[in-house]
Amino acid sequence: MEKKLKKLLEAVEKEVLRKPSRKTLDRLSLLAGFQSWDSFTKEFNGSVEDEEEAAR
Repeated sequence: MEKKLKKLLEAVEKEVLRKPSRKTLDRLSLLAGFQSWDSFTKEFNGSVEDEEEAAR
């Protein structure tokens, strides 16, 4: 019984810590009103060009 529980916990940890796929990130971005994950991250992180313009 203990081995089965340990194996189950390991499987759950692995699933929780797994990085989402690009397809999942794109779909989540669509739900948030963006065209893709790239456009979502660009909106929140900005681009190097935007930071240079803001510094001027």
